[in-house]
Amino acid sequence: MGKRDNRVAYMNPIAMARWRGPTQSVGPTIQDYLNRPRPTWEEVKKQLENKKTGSKALAEFEEKMNENWKKELEKSREKLLSGNESSSKKRERKRKKKKKSCRSSSSSSSSDSSSSSSDSEDEEKKQGKKRKKKKNRSYKSSQSSTYESESESKESVKKKKKSKDETEKEKDIRSLSKKRKKSYPDDKPLSSESSSESDFEEDVQAKKKRRCEEREQAKEKVKKKKKKQHKKRSKKKKKKSGSSHKSR
Repeated sequence: MGKRDNRVAYMNPIAMARWRGPTQSVGPTIQDYLNRPRPTWEEVKKQLENKKTGSKALAEFEEKMNENWKKELEKSREKLLSGNESSSKKRERKRKKKKKSCRSSSSSSSSDSSSSSSDSEDEEKKQGKKRKKKKNRSYKSSQSSTYESESESKESVKKKKKSKDETEKEKDIRSLSKKRKKSYPDDKPLSSESSSESDFEEDVQAKKKRRCEEREQAKEKVKKKKKKQHKKRSKKKKKKSGSSHKSR
């Protein structure tokens, strides 16, 4: 099947308008707008003057409204002033009553206070002495408890150290005995314990010396490394400073 023909014939709008002929105008034309009736200059002046003066009726209405508003304001002011005066009078009466009651109560309480003040002072002194005694007792008890706790902690630390030392000694003795058995299987075991103890002490001292020597060697190595790093950094700084001077 072939394609459908969707083409439309082109119509020139100008030619179509000429073919239709002149259209009938509906409404006023431009000439009618230009030939409209216009006011004269005198009439314009009168209109401007009337706008400036304004209408008389509106001015009269505004004056009446202002008068009524002023009357309402005066009434409200009178009410507020009268209310304030009455409230101030009531406050003054209350103050006078309070002053009279305070005077009467102060005269009666002065006699009672003089007798009660002496009793209260004696009671305060007694209470102060009791408080001081309680504070001293509590301070002493706290000191004794802290001293006991410190002594207990020291004793526990000492016991732990002793137990650790004993266990280490036993381990070292066992290891030495095993080594001797391996190296001298045909020999008989030593009868005296003094020789084992002396050998143990010598081994312990030798181990301590080795540890101290190893620590000193490690410290010397660290110092040498730091010196080398310092020398390298100083050389780099000198090179940078020389290159900056040359560039300038």
